[in-house]
Amino acid sequence: MQYSTAALPTIFKLIILTIFLLQALPTLTSLSPCRTSCGNIPIKYPFGLDDGCGAPQFRHMFNCTNYLFFSTPSGIYKVQSIDYDKNTMVIYDPAMSTCSILQPHHDFVMTDIQSVIIPPAQDTIFALLNCSIDSPVLNHYKNLCFNFSGHSCDELYGACNAFRVFHLLTNSSPPCCFTGYDTVKYMSMNILDCTHYTTVINTDNLKGIGPLDWVYGIKLSFTVADTGCGRCSQSGGTCGFDTETEGLVCLCSTSGNSTRECAGGSITAEGQSHAPRILFQAFVLILGTFLCISL
Repeated sequence: MQYSTAALPTIFKLIILTIFLLQALPTLTSLSPCRTSCGNIPIKYPFGLDDGCGAPQFRHMFNCTNYLFFSTPSGIYKVQSIDYDKNTMVIYDPAMSTCSILQPHHDFVMTDIQSVIIPPAQDTIFALLNCSIDSPVLNHYKNLCFNFSGHSCDELYGACNAFRVFHLLTNSSPPCCFTGYDTVKYMSMNILDCTHYTTVINTDNLKGIGPLDWVYGIKLSFTVADTGCGRCSQSGGTCGFDTETEGLVCLCSTSGNSTRECAGGSITAEGQSHAPRILFQAFVLILGTFLCISL
C-alpha cells in the first residue's frame, strides 16, 4: 500500500497530538473541584476554601493567600495548625499581648454560629490583666475566675517583661483573672475593666511550667455533623453544598455532582481505572484516521 507524501505530515501531526493528550491525561484525571491545601495546612471537610466546598456552616470563614486565615467579627487570624483527628484548630492573633510583647487591648469576638460550632477549646485560658478593683470578675462575678494550674498574677507579672510594667506603675501587683471564653463572650474588655488580655493553650499540661514557656494562642474546637459525608468520600467524591440551598452535595468532578455519592466514582478516584479505556479509544481514533487518509 502506497501513502501519498502529502498525507505523511498529517499523520505525524495526529500522532504527536495524541501523545501530547495522553501525557496530559494524569493531570486531567486528577482535577478536583475543591482546593485541598493552603500553604502547608491540609483543607478537609468540614472546611473549604472555595464556595460550595466543605460544610455550609463554615462558609466564608476561611481565606487563603500564602497562609490560611480564619475570619471573625473582631479580625482575621492566622491558622497555625488543624488537627482533624482531634477536631481542633490553633489560631494566632498578632495583635494579642503575650509574655514578650504588650499590645493595645481589643476584644476577641465570634459570631453566634461560630461560638457554637467552633468555640475556643476547654484547655484555652483567657488571662485578663491589669484589672480594676471594681472589675465585675473581682466582685459579683468573681466565680468566673479560677485557679489555673497553681499559677498566680504575681508570677505572670514577674516573669513576663511585657506585663512587668503593670507592677512597676502601681508598685504592687494589680488583679488579674484566669477565665474561660464565655466570660469574654458576654462581657467586653471595657465592661470587664481590664486593660489587656492574653490567651494560653494546652493549659492541662502547664502545671509547674512558667509563663515564659507557655504556648500563646487560641485553640478552637470544631464539630463535624454526620451528614453522610463519609459515603460521598468512599465513592471518590468531595463533600460540599449547594450554594443556593446549602444542601449537601457530593462533588464528583469539576462538571458533575450528585446528592449523596458518585455513582460511577469521581474523576479523581476513577482516573486510573478509566485510563486503559481512554488509551484504547485513542488508539482506535488514530488507526481510523490513518486508514481514512491512506485510502
